[in-house]
Amino acid sequence: MPTIIVDGKSYEVGSGKNLLEACLDAGLDLPYFCWHPAMGSIGSCRQCALVQYRDDDDQHGRIIMGCMTPATDGTRVSLEVEKAKEFREAVVESLMLNHPHDCPVCSEGGECHLQDMTVMVGHRDRRYQGKKNTHRNQYLGPLINHEMNRCITCYRCERFYRDYAGGKDLSSQASRDRIYFGRHQDGVLESEFSGNLVEVCPTGVFTDKPFLADYSRKWDLQSSPSICGGCGVGCNISPGERYGRLKRIHNRYNQEINGYFICDRGRFGAGYVNGDKRTNYVGVKESNSVFKAIKKEEFSRHISQLVGNGNIVGIGSPRASVESNYLLQNLVGPCKFSSGLSDTEDRILKRQVSILKTTRALNPSVRDIELADAILILGEDLTNTAARIALAIRQATRNKAIAMAEQMGIQEWLDGAVRNLAQAERSPLFIATAASTKLDDIALKTLTLAPDEIANFGLKLASQLTEGNSEDRQIIEIATYLTNAERPLIISGPSLLNKNIVESAAAVAEALAVSNKNTQLSFTFPEANSVGSILLGEPQNLKLSEIIENISQIDALIVLENDLSRRLSASEMTQLHESPTKIISIDLLEHDTLEISDVILPAASFAETQGTLVNYEGRAQRFYSVFPALHDRLPSWQWLVKLAAVTENKKLSGIGSFDEVVQLCAKNNNFQAMSSAAPDKDFRDHGLKIPRQTHRNSGRTAITADVSVHEVQQLPDDETPLTYSMEGLNRDQPSALTPFVWSPGWNSNQSLQKFQAETGGPLKGGTSGVQLIKSSSSGVNFDHSQMPSVSMKKYYWRLVPIYCLHGSEELSLHTKEIAELAGSPFIVLSVKDADNMKVSDHDGVIITGDNLKMSVSVRISARMAEGCAGYSAGFNEIKHLTADTYIQINRDNEWQPLKPVVIATDRIASFKSEDSQYV
Repeated sequence: MPTIIVDGKSYEVGSGKNLLEACLDAGLDLPYFCWHPAMGSIGSCRQCALVQYRDDDDQHGRIIMGCMTPATDGTRVSLEVEKAKEFREAVVESLMLNHPHDCPVCSEGGECHLQDMTVMVGHRDRRYQGKKNTHRNQYLGPLINHEMNRCITCYRCERFYRDYAGGKDLSSQASRDRIYFGRHQDGVLESEFSGNLVEVCPTGVFTDKPFLADYSRKWDLQSSPSICGGCGVGCNISPGERYGRLKRIHNRYNQEINGYFICDRGRFGAGYVNGDKRTNYVGVKESNSVFKAIKKEEFSRHISQLVGNGNIVGIGSPRASVESNYLLQNLVGPCKFSSGLSDTEDRILKRQVSILKTTRALNPSVRDIELADAILILGEDLTNTAARIALAIRQATRNKAIAMAEQMGIQEWLDGAVRNLAQAERSPLFIATAASTKLDDIALKTLTLAPDEIANFGLKLASQLTEGNSEDRQIIEIATYLTNAERPLIISGPSLLNKNIVESAAAVAEALAVSNKNTQLSFTFPEANSVGSILLGEPQNLKLSEIIENISQIDALIVLENDLSRRLSASEMTQLHESPTKIISIDLLEHDTLEISDVILPAASFAETQGTLVNYEGRAQRFYSVFPALHDRLPSWQWLVKLAAVTENKKLSGIGSFDEVVQLCAKNNNFQAMSSAAPDKDFRDHGLKIPRQTHRNSGRTAITADVSVHEVQQLPDDETPLTYSMEGLNRDQPSALTPFVWSPGWNSNQSLQKFQAETGGPLKGGTSGVQLIKSSSSGVNFDHSQMPSVSMKKYYWRLVPIYCLHGSEELSLHTKEIAELAGSPFIVLSVKDADNMKVSDHDGVIITGDNLKMSVSVRISARMAEGCAGYSAGFNEIKHLTADTYIQINRDNEWQPLKPVVIATDRIASFKSEDSQYV
């Protein structure tokens, strides 16, 4: 490792780093703006100035930029010499010439990197007396607020949005002191990662618009370590609360998963926590079908009358925690429990988990995915089903550019040089899907195939890899790329609800893994705890269809955090509704299943309870409450303990704490390591618990002054190692217990580097979570000769699900801004089919199928499999549409054009699914 000398003191630093990184790793405070650990250096801000000396005899030195200079062995620099300090102060002063002095009213105040750096360089007095440049702000949609006058032209926003995330509709415009960062006209930002501009921007140019509408200062927020529930990736997040309301969500760094960035669903999709559709009190349905709110202390009597000693069946949920699902299964017994997945989902996800347990291929984290040098995606539109993985794929396709730079002696962190050298060169990415995807722009080749054809293609490719018997040039080309790769990656999942696609993806990975031990196989999972639900399953568990078929024999049905109308057909829901079975629902939001329930038990949201979720790679991670549950809400696991007491279930008697539930779960072979996911409630750091509040938290008496002038005692938290107060120690604890980041002099999120072992590396407290799935590497056998049949019907279209980041997920759709972006349900047609019907984008069509006839809007895709039509999966109005069924489509001549509710954008995508602005 090289040694550098800074102001006469020697520091051993990591290889391949620049001087800015080296100084930060050494604990030195060197100011910077444009550099970002995930995006490298471009040297545009000139803030990280140092003076470099040739040798001991050089007393004058020369000014260099730390982010553009490699930290080689023997490098001698000074951070504290007057010449360097004056230069850095002059840079800040020049940035402040046109900067508004609006810190007291700026939403970035108190967590502003510009504030921190201005204080750090010692700039205090304003000498410039001239006029300031001013800019007109843009409307960028319901998620991002724009205040261009605060810009310091660091280029971080453009570099993230365009270079890192692949966005096309935001850029730098004009020149010199008129430079403007925004869109060419007002409109909604199209990128699924636009929310990261809030954290990437070192000032207050791009801010969280929903947070602005319900604002509190960073130091007044109560935060906790948590896990995103928006999909199965398991990104780490830090939600913030004030006044009993969830205010915002920030990214919480985890090197192996989300790194520095999360998607917009994860950042903005939790507004439902504060929504008016929350269940707040125990509800009992009366004879007139109206629910009556009762005290939670009275619920036992009603449950006893309702259930008695009858036959009780439980339905779990892939969005509920492992602990809650485990308790429900133990309450009713494995033979009377269902995972809550539809039969098709259950079958596919079980197969995915079983493959991951036996495959010779590696099961990659998101960080591992970024290292892949040849990628094949079968059947998944990752941007809409596992957005953070899609972002990792974009970085993986740059590995060829990085390799080219390495050959030329160019450091990876010299971002501009690496990109200029590579131009359009990318690592090979192949995508086989039924419709266009947002990753098509970086793919070497895209294949448009029906679901069965995708499976067929995968099996042929696997056969070519093992036997080399194909005459298809396309198959041979892709097989060659994958074979020549050092780290090939195969990705698939359940999105098209076709098990054969999963089988074919595994077959390709197995074929590659025989000769390449670095082969990676990754499956997406649709919900936050889909993997946990499968791992919890027992062979004697019931299918959902079996419960419906035998519903008349069931006296009581306990439904845990699951809207069954999203998993059952309309006729099955009717059958459930008309049955004499008493339904007890535990959930946090009103939905169709609650409407037909007899008792509703209000559940706490992820922000009000703790639990464990298992992500797509089998990593168990703990989330913690950010504030205590309001009203009569309780964590689902506590309701189940109470139900066990009412039904006199001896298996669950005596449970008094969350840790006891975790210990029970650990008795299951698949969850033996779960106790290691996070410390238990007895953990202390130097004898202290971890505070959820910052040490500057203000107004604790004023919050409740309208009720009493006396300060309310802080609520105790006996279930976790955290406290609902500012008392405690937020330092050096395990990363699973880090609620927020702050360090003296570093009030912004750039303070994260003080918590890392090295910049861009793991946290000092280690990587949170524990791996539950470990492959035996015994391999999976496949019969390549059995090709799935491809079935089509003349004059009919086969339905394939089209997923939308905004609209397809159940809970986030109850967030106002997400619902606005989601718009109305739609059908996706190919250009050819649209021309034949004489319909254009946003025209109407009538779809007709079994017991179905309705009008919906049309989206036209440049890529749609022949004979197939896409439908917006998960949208409430068409949630009973089913993949692989057939419909007829006709033009709706009476369709009324829909009016946009927000300013339309200049779309460049081939169809506008996830962020359509029409309702």
